[in-house]
Amino acid sequence: MVGSNEVNLNESKRVVPLNTWVLISNFKLLYNLQRRSDGTFNRDLSEFLDRKVPANINPVDGVFSFDHVDRATGLLNRVYQPSSHNEAQWGIVDLEKPLSTTEIVPVIVFFHGGSFTHSSANSAIYDTFCRRLVSICKAVVVSVNYRRSPEHRYPCAYDDGWAALKWVKSRTWLQSGKDSRVYVCLAGDSSGGNIAHHVAVRAADADVEVLGSILLHPMFGGQRRTESEKRLDGKYFVTVQDRDWYWRAYLPEGEDRDHPACNPFGPRGKSLEGLKFPKSLVVVAGLDLIQDWQLAYVEGLQKSGQEVKLLFLEKATIGFYFLPNNDHFYCLMEEIKNFVNPNC
Repeated sequence: MVGSNEVNLNESKRVVPLNTWVLISNFKLLYNLQRRSDGTFNRDLSEFLDRKVPANINPVDGVFSFDHVDRATGLLNRVYQPSSHNEAQWGIVDLEKPLSTTEIVPVIVFFHGGSFTHSSANSAIYDTFCRRLVSICKAVVVSVNYRRSPEHRYPCAYDDGWAALKWVKSRTWLQSGKDSRVYVCLAGDSSGGNIAHHVAVRAADADVEVLGSILLHPMFGGQRRTESEKRLDGKYFVTVQDRDWYWRAYLPEGEDRDHPACNPFGPRGKSLEGLKFPKSLVVVAGLDLIQDWQLAYVEGLQKSGQEVKLLFLEKATIGFYFLPNNDHFYCLMEEIKNFVNPNC
């Protein structure tokens, strides 16, 4: 199957809940329509097909949201917060008072997936996921609308992630606890997990405190073909060709997949030994074809003396967390809640 653009539908149907299979298969079909063989991308079609939802200042299921555009950078962040129990406060956003002066309220800076190319902070599927994070983790979520490739290549997504982190850290209304700090964790899925790593490295280099990083089947890779890439190519929604296209669209022109953006612990990677790097939770789906690269990332953190927890879900596929219809979803949410909340 290596090099094939066909997907083994019967294989994935046997493992994945039907509604998840339909959801991810539809995304796969639409993504194929948007990519061009010459490396260009049909952004107009992508925007037309991406179902977006507005922020809601009035709470839905205990969560409200609002958009903020940074005047300096033009970067949009969507902020999600638990709603007040007092209905009289609904529809009011108080940007003067901290989140709490007694309890610690974690702030999760979230980077959406889409292989650096698809989706946005206001895509319906990520809006729903961020709301679930708020409800389950009792946290605030700031979802970052970073610039996408191929129009904006490396390092644009990392620059936007770094700008978003600095913006979050500077907001007094996101402070909590008796010591009035912003308790930040970084998180992301697929390319968003990759961005979370690289923003965490910048934060460590600049001595900016980040309490943790959550990487959901992060998008890493390298030049050589691994065993999992050969074994799972085309079986569960994704082909090796797909992944290669996205790396060519994101990396600097002429670069290969051993570039440190793709392969952070590869031949040109940067050692994290001795760096005050945040603790990490790395979630690996056992049916994701790039799992070998994700496991190599965990090993790289361990060899650098960094704290990392691996959550390996043997029968999970990419995107399993989009719908609460499987045990993996609830396992993941419990792990994230315990990871971001120091009181759990």
